[in-house]
Amino acid sequence: MKKQKIAVAYSGGLDTSVIVKWLQEKYGAEVITVTGDLGQKKELSGVPEKAYKTGAKKVYVQDLRDEFVEGYIFPALKAGALYEHSYPMATSLGRPLLAKALVQVARRERCTAVAHGCTGKGNDQVRFEASIAALAPDLKVLAPLRIWEFKSREEEIAYCERHGIPVSATKKSPYSIDENVWGTAIECGVLEDPMVEPPADAYQRTVSPQEAPEKPTYVTIEFKYGVPVALNGKRMKGFYIIDELNEIAGANGVGRLDLVENRLVGIKSREVYEAPGAVVLHFAHQELERLTLEKEVAHYKAKMAQDYATLVYNGLWFTPLRAAMDAFINDTQQTVNGLVKVKLYKGNVEIAGRTSPNSLYDTKLATYTQEDTFDHKASEGYIKIFSLPMKTFYQINLNGFAGRKRKINRKLKKRVSKVKY
Repeated sequence: MKKQKIAVAYSGGLDTSVIVKWLQEKYGAEVITVTGDLGQKKELSGVPEKAYKTGAKKVYVQDLRDEFVEGYIFPALKAGALYEHSYPMATSLGRPLLAKALVQVARRERCTAVAHGCTGKGNDQVRFEASIAALAPDLKVLAPLRIWEFKSREEEIAYCERHGIPVSATKKSPYSIDENVWGTAIECGVLEDPMVEPPADAYQRTVSPQEAPEKPTYVTIEFKYGVPVALNGKRMKGFYIIDELNEIAGANGVGRLDLVENRLVGIKSREVYEAPGAVVLHFAHQELERLTLEKEVAHYKAKMAQDYATLVYNGLWFTPLRAAMDAFINDTQQTVNGLVKVKLYKGNVEIAGRTSPNSLYDTKLATYTQEDTFDHKASEGYIKIFSLPMKTFYQINLNGFAGRKRKINRKLKKRVSKVKY
C-alpha cells in the first residue's frame, strides 16, 4: 500500500507542531510542512529546524510578503474593509494566500491530502477549506483538531513534552498567537474572560499608551490610486511602509484592539489584536477619501466596505463577488491621491493635515469670508423642492396622525391609572 503524503499548513506553533507528529502516528503519513512568510517575525524563528525535529520529511518556507501586501492587504485597504467597523483582518487576509501556497506545494509533491491546524469552532477552518475548494476541489482536506483526542491546549503541551517537540506555548503563558505584517491576533488563556484586562505579556508589538513618549510623533503618508507609496517623504515598497509604520505607531501605543466579535460559526469570541500599521493606514486612507470622493460614491462605498469585510472574514476571497467588488473599488480609487499627515500620541491617531491634486474641497465655496462664491439665494428654491414630498405628505395626513396620537395617549393614561404600586 502506497504511503500517504500530506502537506500541512505549518506555523510552528503549538497546534501545527502537534499535527505533524500526530499525522505520522495515526496515518503513518509522510508529512511535508508549508510555511508562508507574511511578515511575521517571532513565528518564523527556527521553523525549518523545528519542523524537521518534529518529524517532517520535507520543509517549505516561502517568501509571500510582497504578494500578501499587493494582492491581499492593499485591495482590503482600498475597500476600507474593517470587520464590524474595527478589525483590519490580518488573519482573515492571510489565510487564502496560505491556502494557495499549500495547494501549490501539494500539487508539486503529489500529495494525497492537505491538513490545517484550525479548530472546529473557529473561522480559519472555513477560510482554509473554502479557499482549497476553489483552488483544488479534488484535494482531500484533513482537520486534526476537529477529530483528535486532545481536549485542551494543556493536553497538547503535555503531548509535546512527551515527544520532545519544541513549542513556545507553556502552561503559564498559553496564548495562541497568529502574526503577520498586517497585525497580530492573541487569544486563549485569561483572555477568554471578557472582564479580564489583557495582561502586559499578551501584547507582542506595541507599548502601553501610558509608557509611550510624552511628545506626539508626526507621520506623513503619500497615496497613489488608494495605496501608500511613500512614508515621511521616502518612497518604498508597500511591505516596508507597513513594517516601518508598525514600529513607529507601535512605539506610540497605537493599534491595540480588544474586541468581542461575531464569528462565522455563530459564537461570540473575545479577541485581542495589535495592528499599528493597519490602524494608521486605514485612518489615513479614509481621511484622503473624505477629500477626494464625490459624496454619493463615498456613501455607497462605505456600505460596500462592510460587505467586503464580511466576505473576507467569512473566507470567501476566491469568489466572483469579491472580484466584481474590486472592479468598483479600483475605479473609485483613481482619484485617491495625495498626502496625509497624522499625529500619533499615547494610543491615539489624529489627523494633522491632508492635501490632494484631486481634492474636491473648494475654499471659495466653503469659506464665510468675503471670498465666498456660494450662491446663498439658490438655497431657498432648493429647500422647497427638497422638502416638497415631506410637506405634501403631512399636509394631507397630519390631522389623521394627530387624532390617532391623541387616542393612543388616552388609552395609555387609562392603563397607567389602573396600575397599583
